[in-house]
Amino acid sequence: MDRDPEGRRAFLRGAVVSGAAAMTTTLPATAAAQPAAGKAAASAPAAPGYVFLSPEEGAFIEAVVDHMIPADSLTAKGTDLGLHTYIDRALASGWGKGERLYRQGPWKQGTGNQGYQLPMTPSELYRAAIPAANAACVKAYGKTFDKITPEQREAFLVGMQQGKVTLENGPPVRTFFGMLYQNVMEGMFADPIYGGNRDKAGWKLVNFPGVIATNQQNIDKFRDRKMPTNPLGIADIS
Repeated sequence: MDRDPEGRRAFLRGAVVSGAAAMTTTLPATAAAQPAAGKAAASAPAAPGYVFLSPEEGAFIEAVVDHMIPADSLTAKGTDLGLHTYIDRALASGWGKGERLYRQGPWKQGTGNQGYQLPMTPSELYRAAIPAANAACVKAYGKTFDKITPEQREAFLVGMQQGKVTLENGPPVRTFFGMLYQNVMEGMFADPIYGGNRDKAGWKLVNFPGVIATNQQNIDKFRDRKMPTNPLGIADIS
């Protein structure tokens, strides 16, 4: 959420270093940097429509991804990169339905290092958390999240991250924020076939070669220099 380009580059690199390669193969099956918005924005085909998200939920997610990934000299904004589409498709997939989650209980409060501990599937978590988050925004600012100012969005998201926002009749706020943040990062760096990372902007940002890691021979050749890449996605080799 840092608006400084260099700070944002470091932030996004840190988010992708440990997971970009894994994301090309482990995500649900349904689900040079891009120019600034003033120059030539990433190609954005007409929205195909949401599979899972309601209009109100979609407005919330669109506002979140555009705030976390704003348009600047590094990439287009989150919705232009398809991050909202990635999240929608993921929630509609087997992952969103909790097909691989253990769901037999007991449901006790877990510690931070015990992973996800709720009886809710990811799609159920989003469906319960978004209206509760919007209600908290209305209580604090008089408007839903998609209608408040960028400064208010920043304060609200930081409050969620720190557990200072209460989601009345909703799930634990830090659990929701953790999943939401993870899904935004997945959409930024996953293979474009899943709906996000349009034009491979996330991969180009961090110089990631894509699904075919054939760059081992270039490690020494381009050490301490930016290696030119033309990332390949699943669709490119199918």
